[in-house]
Amino acid sequence: MDSGQLEGQSSKIPSHVAIIMDGNGRWAKQRNRPRFYGHRAGVEAVEGVLRACADTGVRVLTLFAFSSENWRRPSQEVQLLMELLASAVSNRLQQIQEQNVCLRIIGDRSKFPEALQTEMAKAEALTAQNDGITLVVAANYGGRWDITQAVKQVAAKVEEGRIAVDSITPEVFAAHLSLAGLPEPDLFIRTGGEQRVSNFLLWQLAYTEFYFTDILWPDFNEAAFARAIKTFVRRERRFGQTSEQVESLRRA
Repeated sequence: MDSGQLEGQSSKIPSHVAIIMDGNGRWAKQRNRPRFYGHRAGVEAVEGVLRACADTGVRVLTLFAFSSENWRRPSQEVQLLMELLASAVSNRLQQIQEQNVCLRIIGDRSKFPEALQTEMAKAEALTAQNDGITLVVAANYGGRWDITQAVKQVAAKVEEGRIAVDSITPEVFAAHLSLAGLPEPDLFIRTGGEQRVSNFLLWQLAYTEFYFTDILWPDFNEAAFARAIKTFVRRERRFGQTSEQVESLRRA
């Protein structure tokens, strides 16, 4: 979708898009290549979608890179994924900086090699002041983990007397989640044909619009992203209100 097609729709462009990048292994299998070949191709696909987000006006892109359940995969694949993640963070850091991208990594980093943890912290620090699109990478992330760690933080503050139980609101709780300070996703995309959230951003997806596609992630290009955006801008988001109420607010 080019700028001409988006004319008059700027207010409907999602501020935050979250994506489960599914289908790398199947994409490789179709080509009689090992699964890791697909994961490498998937990294290349990220660049096109990130560029499309910036061009469209999306302010935050969150990508599910490695879930807390992915440790159950064959050990060799996990090791290769760790190497690929480390390579992507370090080798593309300069490019991210030049594009004015603010990188944010969410998830439990404690299981990652120390060298990778260091690279992650370095990348975040270097890009922290960039005011272009924010790229959030979810690595060793799970929605249940996110909620649990937030509960622990809030409980500790209650125990210390810093928060009263009666003052705990959804907003207070959300401030302790991994995406604190960022808008909740407006649009959730999952490639690869599966139609589930797979423990991704369980709290934050409460009012998110879902878009599922059979396209495997390495083939999810800028044109495919544009189709997802086009579908989104046609939807009416009511947030519990009636269509008449939404229309009245729109006219006000």
